[in-house]
Amino acid sequence: MKYDLAEIVKLFEFEGDFLEIKPYGLGHINDTYAAYFRKANCEAHRYILQRVNHDVFKRPKAVMKNVEKVTAHLRKKIIASGGDLERETLNLIPTIEGLPYSYYAIRDGDYWRGYIFIENAQAYQVAENLTHVYNAARAFGQFQKLLSDFPAKQLHETIPNFHHTRKRFESLVEAVERDSENRARFAREEIKFVEERADDMSILVDLIESGEMPQRVTHNDTKFNNVMIDDETGAGVCVIDLDTVMPGLSLYDFGDCVRSSTNPAAEDERDISKVCVDLETYDSLARGYLDAARDFLTPIEIDYLPFSAKLMTLECGMRFLTDYLEGDIYFKTHRKSHNLDRCRTQFKMVQDMEENFDKMVGIIEKYRFTAFPEK
Repeated sequence: MKYDLAEIVKLFEFEGDFLEIKPYGLGHINDTYAAYFRKANCEAHRYILQRVNHDVFKRPKAVMKNVEKVTAHLRKKIIASGGDLERETLNLIPTIEGLPYSYYAIRDGDYWRGYIFIENAQAYQVAENLTHVYNAARAFGQFQKLLSDFPAKQLHETIPNFHHTRKRFESLVEAVERDSENRARFAREEIKFVEERADDMSILVDLIESGEMPQRVTHNDTKFNNVMIDDETGAGVCVIDLDTVMPGLSLYDFGDCVRSSTNPAAEDERDISKVCVDLETYDSLARGYLDAARDFLTPIEIDYLPFSAKLMTLECGMRFLTDYLEGDIYFKTHRKSHNLDRCRTQFKMVQDMEENFDKMVGIIEKYRFTAFPEK
């Protein structure tokens, strides 16, 4: 659908005279644009204009309420610490209707929002070095730390049961039984792989339900490209893409960060001999995360960090496998058996984690209490 972006820009309190607007970034869900303006002093500057994809986020108002609450809390913390308010958190631009309206709904249920553009920093698709890995993981840990006193129950669960691994497993079992696309015969080994690990599915869920594991505000999409890296220092400046922020476990964020960052091969690599968990990358990631988070995490949370990496990877593989069995209705595919290839990659990582689990535990123990100088 084509939008009159110049008219949508007028709905927000952007400063200066509008110059132009261009597509921005590589995101696959929301439509993102850089809007250029000129201030009274003739200096040009940018804002982000973004359309929230309501086909993916079925409750866009709830998404925006979560973003508003979380960024407001972060702003208070950053101000109190003397930080850079325009770079260390996302800053929503009010609509012309004024606060508290930070989004605008137009025809066909489209929701639009504006952000201050974070200059002199960028989101990388792939980490260029281990310092980037350390700083990105530290940024995610700092994000959790700043929100550790925010009541998670105040947030909406915008994607119900997103990391409820037991229910993900149950969905896979149902997909196998239905076998609506007659594909189960091609995935017997992968189905067996999951069934052999059925006892793992309820471990974190049971710890939440028993009250042994604290519920926290979590990002739930801790890929490397969701951290803005400073162009000059290489530091993780700001965690972005807050649409999946909701109540969860700190372990979800750490585990998914390991899953998405430590495999040197592509997520859909067909040659699974190339797939592994790079322990040097894992070391830098664990060190960065704990340097920010060790002071507020409980002992049981730290205990389960290595297991969370395995479980989040197993869960992701199950999601790919379920979608494959159901006819590729959720994840976009570009070739036959694409989701099955993705599943196999995740399961190879799980297998590698199991073989190196003692080493992964040892790395966490190395950084449990002590901060080491940055390498």
